[in-house]
Amino acid sequence: MSAPAAAAFPWREVMAFGLGRLCWAPDAFWSATPHEILAAIESHRAPPAGEAPSRTTLDVLMRAHPDPASRNDE
Repeated sequence: MSAPAAAAFPWREVMAFGLGRLCWAPDAFWSATPHEILAAIESHRAPPAGEAPSRTTLDVLMRAHPDPASRNDE
């Protein structure tokens, strides 16, 4: 039985991210290690969504950190 074929490395996506999104110069991109590229990609991923705070927690936070009154509130 043979091992399953490995997926091709997504060069197009990685290059688009490094050269486009990060605006790395080509020499910086090509001199980066795979670990450095992965760290850059991970730093731009959205954090996992958590649960919204309960109404009680939100009320406590709003009392502890009130918004400053604006000049238009008078």
